[in-house]
Amino acid sequence: MPDGRFTVWEVSAMLLNLFAYFIIPAYTLLFVKGYGWFATNFSVIGNYIHRRDAFVLWGLMVGSYFFYALRSIVKHMDKTAEDVPSPGMPHRRRTKRTPLITVSLVLLFCAITTPYLPEELPLKSFLHIIFAFLAAVLLLVCLIIIIWHQYLIEPERYVSCLYAWAAIVAGSAFLLILVGIVSSALEIYYTVTTVILTRILLARISSPGQQNSAGR
Repeated sequence: MPDGRFTVWEVSAMLLNLFAYFIIPAYTLLFVKGYGWFATNFSVIGNYIHRRDAFVLWGLMVGSYFFYALRSIVKHMDKTAEDVPSPGMPHRRRTKRTPLITVSLVLLFCAITTPYLPEELPLKSFLHIIFAFLAAVLLLVCLIIIIWHQYLIEPERYVSCLYAWAAIVAGSAFLLILVGIVSSALEIYYTVTTVILTRILLARISSPGQQNSAGR
């Protein structure tokens, strides 16, 4: 900002920080307000008439965030692979993760738009569970592919991201075993941690070798 004006990249970074660290976590917590974190989940709450629109908005906001952030990560990785070949990896190729990201977010959209009413619509409710589960798993797969790719190039810079990803998986598994169901507590933990990890990854990949406001 040499002339006192923000660049497009700086505005984008500020908005991503705002959504990752404040808006999405706060909205996620407000969405489940009034309901037990360990007795219910987003699917049940989201199908109450007075919470349906809020559930759709949550899905659109989270989905749009991941689409933009992950696509940006892949673009930066592709540009780095083309512009700065690694001596240890002379034949680095352009990354091909966009389809996996798209499939994950399409599944999230399907989960949000498919009603979860087990007694009235058992088939659609079953599909809702499958869509939501696969969307969550594929997102984790996208993240670990990106992290591992970067870890092989800069181990010291990305080892903390590797540990963070493992903590998300371990924490989610712990909450699932503890409660016995996919609870709101698990969904809050998964949403907030994956959103923040994605932001940190984008910050590090978009400024290689530097530490910035959203980095370590």
